[in-house]
Amino acid sequence: MTQQRPVTLHAYLAYRDAPAALDWLRRALGFEVTMRWPDDHGGIQHAELRLGDVGIGVFSDDGAGYERPALRGETTGRGLHLAVPDEATVDAMFARAEATGATVVFAPHGTEWGNYRCRVVDPEGYEWAIGTHRFGEAAPDRS
Repeated sequence: MTQQRPVTLHAYLAYRDAPAALDWLRRALGFEVTMRWPDDHGGIQHAELRLGDVGIGVFSDDGAGYERPALRGETTGRGLHLAVPDEATVDAMFARAEATGATVVFAPHGTEWGNYRCRVVDPEGYEWAIGTHRFGEAAPDRS
């Protein structure tokens, strides 16, 4: 019997300076670069990174100038959420992100639905939320 692979979701991001982004993602958030294909201009044609069960793709935007939504209050309206095991991991990732050039949107704190989280914007404008809640799982009972 052949076992089917589960459905997974992966994000891909275009960076103006993809080599620097790979370094930032490694240093700030702990990603490991698992595949890296350079382009002919000193950028990245295709790269893949992994952190636990998370996989993302990164490539150079080659001057396309993809827009990043502006930060409005506590969000750009689009972002990536990393679900991590515990509050200590949120705190450590936040500290590394801030120390390596991220813009702090909000520092780690608890929410009424049981998530301990923070939010930063990376040096090229992508929003990263880091928290203990795994999307798709039930929130604590509020009754």
